[in-house]
Amino acid sequence: MGEEKKRLPIGLENFEQIMKDNYYYVDKTGLISELLRNGGMVNLFTRPRRFGKTLNISMLKHFFSIEEDQTIFDGLEISKDVKLCEEYMGKYPVIFVSLKGVNAATYERAYDFTADIMQGVAEEFQFLLDSEQLSEHDKSVYKRLLDSTMNEVVLCGSLKRLSGLLEKHYGIKVILLIDEYDVPLAKAYENGYYDQMVFLIRNLLEQALKTNNSLKFAVMTGCMRISKESIFTGLNNLKVLSATDERFDEYFGFTDTEVKEMLKYYEIEDHYEEIKSWYDGYQFGAAEVYCPWDVLNHLDRIKDHPDILPENYWLNTSDNASVKKFLEMSGSSMMRSEIERLVAGEEITKEIYQELTYQDMYKSVENIWSVLLMTGYLTQRGRVGVNQYKLAIPNLEIRDIFTKQIMEYFKERFGKDGNTLRKFCDALKSGEAKTVEAVFDSYLKKTISIRDTFVKKTLKENFYHGILVGILGVKEGWQVSSNKEAGEGYGDILIETEDGETGIIIEMKYADDKNLSKACEKALKQIEERKYDEIFRENGVNKILKYGIACYLKRCKVKLADESYIDKQSGYRKAEL
Repeated sequence: MGEEKKRLPIGLENFEQIMKDNYYYVDKTGLISELLRNGGMVNLFTRPRRFGKTLNISMLKHFFSIEEDQTIFDGLEISKDVKLCEEYMGKYPVIFVSLKGVNAATYERAYDFTADIMQGVAEEFQFLLDSEQLSEHDKSVYKRLLDSTMNEVVLCGSLKRLSGLLEKHYGIKVILLIDEYDVPLAKAYENGYYDQMVFLIRNLLEQALKTNNSLKFAVMTGCMRISKESIFTGLNNLKVLSATDERFDEYFGFTDTEVKEMLKYYEIEDHYEEIKSWYDGYQFGAAEVYCPWDVLNHLDRIKDHPDILPENYWLNTSDNASVKKFLEMSGSSMMRSEIERLVAGEEITKEIYQELTYQDMYKSVENIWSVLLMTGYLTQRGRVGVNQYKLAIPNLEIRDIFTKQIMEYFKERFGKDGNTLRKFCDALKSGEAKTVEAVFDSYLKKTISIRDTFVKKTLKENFYHGILVGILGVKEGWQVSSNKEAGEGYGDILIETEDGETGIIIEMKYADDKNLSKACEKALKQIEERKYDEIFRENGVNKILKYGIACYLKRCKVKLADESYIDKQSGYRKAEL
């Protein structure tokens, strides 16, 4: 038996737990030395969610804090920098605040969450009540921070007050770490109390970062870079390190070398190509990185099931609201064409606005390009002007999100158009192939087509198939099954109408050679050869309509088997009742 492998740290964000409980750790401790050599007084790292921001903040806390055990850094990259470790490791009081949990429907509840978080932070330093360096007045100030019903004045001054008390106790200035500073603002925007929350967070951060004489330096993380005017008014010592910045570029996300080392360690190197095409492709500064969340989740599944296929791990962690909003604003044909180019694996050039407020995010399509870049649904492929960047969809996983959202969005639009839906379904049931073709063809012209060159033909078929199933799923009373076992194979789409008297079989093909008629014939031949109609006949359905539908880009052709369908190879005519 070989040695027992380390566990994969899926969802773990506590650095100490990973190091002490035998989890695999991708060494990002080089961030510490770069921060000390090149960082500013207040450093804001903006990266998409799921890229290891919280784990890095936890690492910084355990490195600098007087209260923590630094032996967990033995053997890691930073330990080679002996001089730096002697000067900084375990030498500072550290305040760590995570605002990730401020998720509330009302401002009052959000305020309570924030106050509770600040109380929890203060509770970690109860030794201050016995400190000989603090006066009784100092201790009474500290006690106010232990009360979760603290008023706004106490709450907004809490981090500054705590910094001052810790500096008095230790005689050393404080390091302040604030994780996910923008989550309360995102939730406030979603729930309609944005202005109130901006005021609270601005006052809290302003006192902690701008007028705090007890501060050594601060590090913050977030997904969005909220405009200075909105949150960081007058904060001249702020250094923003975003996804387009070349500094610190390789410390968030896994590099290609790190992924290869991991695959070698777990003896699953043969999965490298699929992991790269699905989860790599994000460009932060000059570094190309993988999404750590995806890599860890997929490796965990491969270890137990080597034949498992890649899947989308973002769908369970995000509502993909920015992609949905983006599609809703894709009214013009030029905009739809740009989305088609992105989904096809091409690049488009756009101006990026690094500083936005949440109110500005969806005010214009121009702003949404920036939001998609900051949230990881697009990535940059190089700068071509002052604020001009080449943008691309990073990998197959995000492309999968776009295609699913495209199908969902157009299905919703079709479902809301009752007249068109009724016309389409009535024509299907009546065997009016020309009307079915006209309605579907008109619909495709308004959609965003999948014309990419880097996906297989079957995936293109799946896209059109998905759109059609989505449309038919809106029709009340119809039983619609997709890829259901039927006869000697799997019929694409089988429908039984509400009266149970009519069965409809649809076989879809993608005409990659542009010959739509030929593709329709092929579809109809497949229906016959594989006897997809048997399931209907067994259930006593006598009227069966067989459709071959072929698509190419935004065009379609529809043929019905009982339109004198002739199997040319066998030379006999098949007529349907």
